[in-house]
Amino acid sequence: MDMFCYQCQETLHNSGCVKMGVCGKTSECADLMDVLLHALRGLALAVKISGKPLESDDAQFIATALFATLTNTNFDLERIENLIVEASARRNVLTSENPDLFARCDEDVLQFTPSSRDAMIAKSESLRIEPTVDPERTSLREILTYGLKGLAAYAHHAAVLGFEDASVNDFFVKALCAPLEEHSIDEWVALVMECGKTAVAAMAILDKANTSRFGDPEPTVVANTVGDRPGILVSGHDLLDLEELLIQTQNEGIDIYTHGEMLPANAYPKLKKYAHLKGNYGGSWWKQPTEFELFHGPILMTTNCLTPPRASYRERIFTTGVTGFPGIKHIPNREAGKMKDFSEIIQLAKSCAPPAPASDEEPASLVVGFARATLEQSAPAVVEALKSGAIRRIIVMAGCDGRHTSREYFTEVAKKLPQDALILTAGCAKYRFNKLDLGEIGGIPRLLDAGQCNDSYALATIALKLREVLSVEEFPQLPIYLDLGWYEQKAVAVLLALFALGFQGMRLGPTLPAFVSGNILEFLVKNFGIAPTTSSDADVSAMCAN
Repeated sequence: MDMFCYQCQETLHNSGCVKMGVCGKTSECADLMDVLLHALRGLALAVKISGKPLESDDAQFIATALFATLTNTNFDLERIENLIVEASARRNVLTSENPDLFARCDEDVLQFTPSSRDAMIAKSESLRIEPTVDPERTSLREILTYGLKGLAAYAHHAAVLGFEDASVNDFFVKALCAPLEEHSIDEWVALVMECGKTAVAAMAILDKANTSRFGDPEPTVVANTVGDRPGILVSGHDLLDLEELLIQTQNEGIDIYTHGEMLPANAYPKLKKYAHLKGNYGGSWWKQPTEFELFHGPILMTTNCLTPPRASYRERIFTTGVTGFPGIKHIPNREAGKMKDFSEIIQLAKSCAPPAPASDEEPASLVVGFARATLEQSAPAVVEALKSGAIRRIIVMAGCDGRHTSREYFTEVAKKLPQDALILTAGCAKYRFNKLDLGEIGGIPRLLDAGQCNDSYALATIALKLREVLSVEEFPQLPIYLDLGWYEQKAVAVLLALFALGFQGMRLGPTLPAFVSGNILEFLVKNFGIAPTTSSDADVSAMCAN
C-alpha cells in the first residue's frame, strides 16, 4: 500500500484507497494527514497531563486542523505541514515548563520540523490502520475519530462567528487522547456515544452562531437562473465569507451566486438583503468540473467539497479558510477586526463574461429556508395534518450527496413516496430530489429544506418538538422515518448525534461505512436499528406499511 484511507463513502471498492484517494488526495497528502492527527493527539496529551483546561485559542486551532483533514477539503501539502509544525509548537509551549511532561509526551507523539519531513512521512507508515488487528477496537476508534472530525467542522464554523462551547473543547482533549490509552470495548462504545452527545452541543452552538449573526432563515424562493452581469460563484459553507464578499462587491456591477451547500444562505435575512445576491447556480458539489467551466467568472471555495480543479478554470478558482489545493490562489485569513480581502477576486470578475446556464435541466427556482425556527413554528400545522390524516408519515432524507449513480436511489424514493408523505431534508443530499415538483399538503410544501448539513440540528429539533406535542415517549412511536445518505465525516457526527438523541430505525446508504466492523455493525443494528438502504421500491413499501 502507498496509503490507506477509508474515511469517506466513495473509498475504493468500499474498503479503502491504497494508491491514491478517489477524492484526488495523494498518498503523500494522506501520510501528512496521519502525522497531523498524531501531532494533535500530542497537543491534547500535553493539555491533559498539565491538568489545565484547553485554552480557547488552542481549541480553535484543533478544530481548524481537524477540519483540514476532512474529505475534499485541503490537498495542499505545505499548508498541512504548517499545521503539523504549529501543533508541535503549541504542544512545546505547554511542555517547556515541565521537563517530565515533555519526556512523557515524546513517548507517544511525533516531533515535526520541515527538516524531518521525509522521516515523519515514513514514520506515518506505523500509524496506518490495520483492520485485522482487534477489528472491534479499531472500528470504534475510527468511528470516534471521524465523528470528532465532523463535530470539529461545526465547532470551527461557530468559532469563526465568535461562539464556542466548553463541553466541545473538553471533548477534543478526551477524544484525541483516547487512542493513546487502553480502553475496553464498553469504554470505546461510551466514548463514541459521548461523541454523539457532543456533536449535538456543537450543532446547537453553530445554530445559535448563525442565527445570531444572520437572523433566522425564512422560506425563500431562490432564483436558479443567470443574469447578464459578471458574477462570482461562492461554494462551501462559510456564511461569514459570503457576507464579507457581498459587502465588498456592492455597487461594483457584479452578481454573487451561491453553489452547492451555500444555497441555504439565500434564506438568511441579513444576507438576502443584498440585491446583488443573484441566486443559486448549479447543483451538487461533485458537478464542479462541468459547472465551474460554464460559470466563466471566479469561484471562491470557502470550506470542504472541493474537487481537483480542471485546467479550464484553474486560474479562476480561489480557496480560503481551511480549504486548499496546490497551485491554487489562497485568500488569507482575516486580521483581527478586519474583513478578508477579496479585491483580487473582484477585479478578476470584472474582466470575465457573464455565466452561461449550468444545465438545461435546472429549474428556474428552488425553495429554501425551513430551518429550526420555521420548522418549530410549523409544528402545530404539521400536528393537525398528522391528526387529520393529511400527512401520514414524515420522511427525513438528508445528509450528503456523491457522484455514484447508486444515489439515484434517493431520487426514486422521493418520486415514489405517496402524496401524504412530508419530506424533510438538509445537506447536499437534497440535490437528488429538490428539482422535482413534489407539490403541497394543505399549504405545506411536501419538501421542507432546513439548509446545509450544518443545519441538521433543525431536523432533530422538529422531531423533538413533535414528540413533545404528540406526548410520545419513544421516537419509534412517531410517524418519522430516516433515510439518510452519508459521504464524509460530518455525516458520521450527525449519525452519532441522532443516536445520542434516541433516534432508531435509520436507513443509511448507498453503502455502509467501510470502517465499521461486522460485530460493531451488529451492535448498531441491535441498539439503534440501523440498516442499509435496499431498493427504492422495498424501502418505500416498508416506510409506508404502517
